[in-house]
Amino acid sequence: MAGTTPSNGSPGVPGTPRVLRAMNDRAALDLLAAHGPLTRTRIGELTGLSKPTTSQLLSRLESAGLVRTTGRQSGRPGPNAVLYEIDPAVGGVAALSADPTGLTALVADVTGREVGRFRIEADAIAEDVRHRTAQLVVEAVDGALAQAGLGHDDLRATVIGTPGAIDPHTGQLRYAPHLPGWHSRTLRAELAEVLGTPVTIENDVNLAAIAEQYEGAAQDHDDFVLAWLDEGVGAAIVLGGTLLRGATGGAGEIGYMPVPGAPLLRGPEPTPESYRGGFESLVSAYAIRKRAGAASLTDALADTAVRDELARHIATGLAAVVAVVDPELVVLSGQVPQTGGEELRLRVKEELTGLALPRPLLRISELDGDPILTGALRTALTQARDTLFDTA
Repeated sequence: MAGTTPSNGSPGVPGTPRVLRAMNDRAALDLLAAHGPLTRTRIGELTGLSKPTTSQLLSRLESAGLVRTTGRQSGRPGPNAVLYEIDPAVGGVAALSADPTGLTALVADVTGREVGRFRIEADAIAEDVRHRTAQLVVEAVDGALAQAGLGHDDLRATVIGTPGAIDPHTGQLRYAPHLPGWHSRTLRAELAEVLGTPVTIENDVNLAAIAEQYEGAAQDHDDFVLAWLDEGVGAAIVLGGTLLRGATGGAGEIGYMPVPGAPLLRGPEPTPESYRGGFESLVSAYAIRKRAGAASLTDALADTAVRDELARHIATGLAAVVAVVDPELVVLSGQVPQTGGEELRLRVKEELTGLALPRPLLRISELDGDPILTGALRTALTQARDTLFDTA
């Protein structure tokens, strides 16, 4: 009969007691990861499991070393209830952000608590860096691990954010000529070997979008575009809650996009000396300072004429993206919108209304800290938990 559960108890067969237990285990662990310490009663309420089943589940997770008790809940009538939490010693993750001036590494335990951070300064186009990229990554991770009092054996996943994107067919970094040391096709395998964990190299703007999904302006939106306006320019496109990557990993590389008033980039990928063209040549922090003849972005955007011209350029580029993907939200992130603030957002909104038929919400990111590192951390935690929390 269709839908009848097999009685042989084979692992991996939907509906078997083993699979159902694993599903309940994962649900409880995800709740503890999201909420922090919880009582047995509260876990039962949130999962819908009976008291005996919840007790068995917690006993099972304690025996597996995934959960531990952490004091008692007070302030309520009756006996104080025992609190349970994920044991942070079960494993950790590393998150890194690479930029033209160096590498920042962050180490966190599986609950997401940061336990170490280390920064290495390194000129991305220096000749020696081309051959030392893997070594620099290891040095940065080791520095963060040393602060945490941990070693490579404690790591379960590593995620690195870089400009550009890894081509899924070749494994090579594209769209980032200013990071020559990251273009080796074997870099990811080399890093996995020396770090002792699976390694993911992800586009930095995609990671910023993941951070916005998790704790930022896009938490309630499944269709949005994050426009990254900084020293470099790019976008992340999320449709139906899923990142759009494209055939070569280059979806969202709007810095290269042809727009009125910008020089075109022709031929093969540009060199580090000539890569500023297209949309990026009009709206990047570098372009704004250069056009205004200002030493800082703050000084440049204090000029009303510069700010108004920038708003028109941003709106023109966004209009092209909006016309194609019709997002419900556009999030402006990076130092340009952060410096321009609400005044720049309102000017862009005014200009965009006149250009684009769809009229998405327009917000400026309000995330604290580095959104790329935040996104890398969230991605690494997801990967580690998918492994550690699988009790099947």
